[in-house]
Amino acid sequence: MDRIIVAKFGGSSLADSAQFKKVRTIIRENPNRKFIVVSAPGKRYRGDHKITDLLYMCHQLSSHGINFDEVFQLIRERYVGICKELELNTPIEEILEEVYENILRKATRDYCASRGEYINGILLADFLDIPFVDAAEVIRFKAKGDYDEEITEKLLSERLSKLDAAVIPGFYGADKDGNIFTFSRGGSDITGSLVANAANAGLYENWTDVPGFLMVDPNIVENPKPIREITYEELRGLSYMGAPVLHEEAIFPVKKKGIPIQIRNTNKVEDEGTLIVHSRLSKTKHGKITGIAGKKGFTVLSIEKTFMTSEKGFLRKLVSVFESNDISIEHMPSSIDSISVIVAEEDIKGKLDKIIEEVRIFCKPDSITTYTNMALLAVVGSGMIRTKGISAKIFTALYESDINIRMISQGSSELSIIIGIENEDYEKSVAAIYNAFVDEV
Repeated sequence: MDRIIVAKFGGSSLADSAQFKKVRTIIRENPNRKFIVVSAPGKRYRGDHKITDLLYMCHQLSSHGINFDEVFQLIRERYVGICKELELNTPIEEILEEVYENILRKATRDYCASRGEYINGILLADFLDIPFVDAAEVIRFKAKGDYDEEITEKLLSERLSKLDAAVIPGFYGADKDGNIFTFSRGGSDITGSLVANAANAGLYENWTDVPGFLMVDPNIVENPKPIREITYEELRGLSYMGAPVLHEEAIFPVKKKGIPIQIRNTNKVEDEGTLIVHSRLSKTKHGKITGIAGKKGFTVLSIEKTFMTSEKGFLRKLVSVFESNDISIEHMPSSIDSISVIVAEEDIKGKLDKIIEEVRIFCKPDSITTYTNMALLAVVGSGMIRTKGISAKIFTALYESDINIRMISQGSSELSIIIGIENEDYEKSVAAIYNAFVDEV
């Protein structure tokens, strides 16, 4: 028997009635597309507004006692327009009025934001003539807003097992008392992954407005090559370093069951997109990299101390300084008598002098040197493992582009190489490495 496909459609895929029709065509082309997860309507054109942003604004205005009718009217017009153009029977005015009244009564920020997905799910279920399942009934959060994995999997599995097909809104869930909580922005990707996991799907499709992953940011390199196949681990490395398309937390629910994820373009269904797999399906060439991604805005604290490695508890003391100041550590490359702590500038802003003093008191280093305005660049690829010459090729490309390397870190998995450079050299570095490898991809 053919395996179930869970299909998640993003905001751009459901921005207006024309996009709804494209989505219906896609779903009907393959009868295995059983469970559909939806986002709130996105932008229809440059200068337009996302429904979620409008809902956040309604909450903000209402919470300060300011009239939000003008903003809510934009929401009303979008949904009423979709209903009318698709000739739906959904009582949209009643639904909108209920949402309006709840915002007026100072509903929570999460409730307000979630209504975009909620209403879009009702409309698409009507359009497809299949059941609607409110995510508040099957995605469980604990009382303080922490996601409850165990209860969610139980609730979702039980509900989906009784249905041949359904539409489930993404982005939100609820605690046992019905209080709405949301995932972080882009969280509909997570909902789709949770549904795929609960349904034991054979494939999780994520439909958006881009042709999948590209090797590098197209704002840096013109027309970069697409990534046709990528492993969960490679994706995690690129997403963590800022590569867009898929919410990085969406990987985990499907990874444990080995469910592949396919990134597809709603507006270009002929494109094969990017397939995300547990392990490489096709034979990987030695020397091949998968992608390049990075972020700007890091501070590096370089700490030196003779016989550091023989001092018991040194790393624990060092890490505790950052932990007690609520600062996340990004990387910690080390050598025999030195270690570098890399943190985001926005996290350490206003705390740097305090951190340095506490490290001096607690760890008694020989010296501490700080470097600001740093960028981190990750070169990722399972084809790099045990392949001679990869590092040399990367560093030669940077040398020939007159780029000074400030830090190098490679994990034991050999899946990625992290390079520290100046912020101003970031774009040039990405282009240099891409150009060194592009002919081999």
